[in-house]
Amino acid sequence: MAKNSGRVPSRRASGRRGTVTVIEDHVSRSYTRNAKIAFWVVSVVVGLLAATVLADDWHPIIALILGAAIGAIVASPIAAVIAIWPLLRVIVWWLPEILTAAGLVYGFTILAQHTTLTMRLAVIATLVLPFAFPQVRRNVMKVAWCVISRHRLRTCFAAFIIGNNRASLPFILWARPTLIGESVWLWLRPGLAMSDLENRLEQIAAACWADKVTAERASQSNSALVRINISRRDALTGRVVSPLPDEINGADNTINQSPTLVLDTVTGGLDLDDVTEASVTDTPKTTTKNGRTDNGKKPASTREAVTVPAARGTEDISDYID
Repeated sequence: MAKNSGRVPSRRASGRRGTVTVIEDHVSRSYTRNAKIAFWVVSVVVGLLAATVLADDWHPIIALILGAAIGAIVASPIAAVIAIWPLLRVIVWWLPEILTAAGLVYGFTILAQHTTLTMRLAVIATLVLPFAFPQVRRNVMKVAWCVISRHRLRTCFAAFIIGNNRASLPFILWARPTLIGESVWLWLRPGLAMSDLENRLEQIAAACWADKVTAERASQSNSALVRINISRRDALTGRVVSPLPDEINGADNTINQSPTLVLDTVTGGLDLDDVTEASVTDTPKTTTKNGRTDNGKKPASTREAVTVPAARGTEDISDYID
């Protein structure tokens, strides 16, 4: 049986239950500190430059006051952008979805206010009917997977980069579909290297719901530009329709109609009559004393007739010469 420690959960811990953190506390504090530094640096630099210019026509004290005011006016928006950059970054991340949702809602509202029911149904049917074609659905899903992969990569990076407080998140530039998945280009922030991604490829593949993931440099001169190749299917396992069977349809019909003719065509010219020894006529050639023929060359074969004067009193040995 579990023992009761007697501790009461604090209000801060209980208040965070069931909530979703969009911006981490340490990230917000870091950007706030950077915003303050940027405000003072910009205001001082711009203020001194403005006071120097105004000192030619105004009193130095008035020029200094006006310069400080101008510096504060210029530095305020810069510091504000730096302070709210984590929120702006989230909006940039979800900008495609935000624009799509706003376009659908406001587009349908304007369409409903300025058209009749028949016209609205016709417009909706025109937008929906193309999805009945498989090619249109595949192209739409390719674009959708590019958007999904960007979010999944961002979630994965937040898990093993921000979680370890090692560096800032890589900046995801763009993504495009490929034949086997997607390719996503990244810009590595200071503190990250190519090896950090190569050691986490299995985690990235699991986060992207993919089969495998590879990482490679996208630029030969800049190691910060990296391309992530996400593979969702193996192109070698798919069936490829070859046009070659259509080219030999005529040959198949010829074989089916006259197989004997094709067989004769294939074996024609090879069925020769048997050649007997009696049908071969050797050309007699005479030799000289040194064993050469009339043209000065030796006999090419022993089958060629050789005229040799028979000696007196010797037997006929022509049967032994073959």
